[in-house]
Amino acid sequence: MNTFIIPAIIIIIPLFFGIGYFFRKKTAEKIILSAEIKSKELILEAEKNADTISKELIVNAKEEIHKLRGELDIEAKERRLEIKRLEDRNLTKEENLEIKSNMLGTKEEKLELKSKELSSRQSSLDKKENEISKMYQKQIEELERISELTLEDAKKQILFEVEKEVQHEKISMIKRLNHEAEEEADKNAKKIISYAIQKCSADFVSENTVSIIDLPNDEMKGRIIGREGRNIRAIERLTGVDLIIDDTPEAVILSSFDPIRREIARITLEKLIIDGRIHPARIEEMVNKATSEFNKKIKEVGENATFEANIHNLHPKLVQLLGRLKYRTSFGQNVLKHSLEVSYLAGLMASELGANVRIAKRAGLLHDIGKAVDHEMEGTHVEIGMKLLKKYNENEKVIHAMSTHHGDYEPETVEAVLVTAADALSAARPGARRETLGNYIERLEGLENIANSYDKVESSYAIQAGREIRVLVKPEDASDDDMVLICRDIKKQVEEELDYPGQIKITVIRETRTSDYAK
Repeated sequence: MNTFIIPAIIIIIPLFFGIGYFFRKKTAEKIILSAEIKSKELILEAEKNADTISKELIVNAKEEIHKLRGELDIEAKERRLEIKRLEDRNLTKEENLEIKSNMLGTKEEKLELKSKELSSRQSSLDKKENEISKMYQKQIEELERISELTLEDAKKQILFEVEKEVQHEKISMIKRLNHEAEEEADKNAKKIISYAIQKCSADFVSENTVSIIDLPNDEMKGRIIGREGRNIRAIERLTGVDLIIDDTPEAVILSSFDPIRREIARITLEKLIIDGRIHPARIEEMVNKATSEFNKKIKEVGENATFEANIHNLHPKLVQLLGRLKYRTSFGQNVLKHSLEVSYLAGLMASELGANVRIAKRAGLLHDIGKAVDHEMEGTHVEIGMKLLKKYNENEKVIHAMSTHHGDYEPETVEAVLVTAADALSAARPGARRETLGNYIERLEGLENIANSYDKVESSYAIQAGREIRVLVKPEDASDDDMVLICRDIKKQVEEELDYPGQIKITVIRETRTSDYAK
């Protein structure tokens, strides 16, 4: 059976393929024919649409051309109008320019006429100037002949007279301005200083260089001297103070220029007298105790001073140095009391002037702090004080204010000037300080020597303990105007060369006497 199926299949398959191919060919022909028909229809329809579109485009183009022609006509009309306006304007300008040109021609003619007139006048003026110059020269020659002076001599004489007159007016102005300035300054200074002094009342007693120790009896003198003077030698060696034991009943004198050493010696001696056991070992022990007590005491004194001056936040070392000033004197004046008074005065004056009261008072209290250690460090007490204040971080304004009180530095603030004034005021108070006879005489001689160094000075006299100097000038050599200049020159030289507390009044006197005898 299989042998029949396979050949049948082989025959049937080609047959099927042949039938399929036939039917496919017929179908393709139909499709091609249909497509040709549709394409012809589409071509006809496209041709119709193209005709319609071309007609519409032609219409639109005509409309656009018509529109553009209208716009071009309008623009051409506007252009023609603008060109006509410009032509009219140019014509007007040409007419104006022609008118101006005619006017300029007329002006040029007038200027030429005036130029000719000026030329003739100039020549005439030149002739007159030559004539005037000759006449002036003749007059000068005639004046020189009459006055017997040349032109140069006459100029010199006139200039001399003018210079003399100007010098006189200058001196008169200086006198007037100085007088007004002094009156105003004196008025304000007296007001402020009197107010400050009125509110600050401080008693000063000059400090001495000796201390007196009262003894219970005269037998104590022998015990203080000791066997062969060993006790007194031990005291003097350990304290650096001289003991004076004389005929004064029940008293021993301690002598030293160093108040601190003298105070330690006084405390030591009082303790020894109370204790009763006086020998070199005991003396050394008491000196150490007295030194320790003294250090505590000066700290308390410094704290009291800051409390009294109402100044706080001082470095503890500065407080201790302030306490040491209690045992330091300057021309017999207690330096701590002087510093307190300077602080009060500077603060009061600063308050009156509207300056910084805190800085003025602080600088016033610390202005002499260098004197507490000036025997231990090199330099002036001002330089030492500045170093100490910088070391303990004090305010720069305070350092500057205290540094100027002796003129070592120029004051740059109001507070610095006030501290200087307060220092001079405190030192110049009657009874506040004392001078040695040698310094006193030297100051007076220096004052008189400065005045006598001027050629026109006849003699001079320092009076009122050197607070005033009266200068007598030679009346035949010095005029009244010269007196003003001499007074100012002496004042400047005194300020530059002399050191003095307070102020010095300079009075210049010119006396003219005429005498005759009636016979």
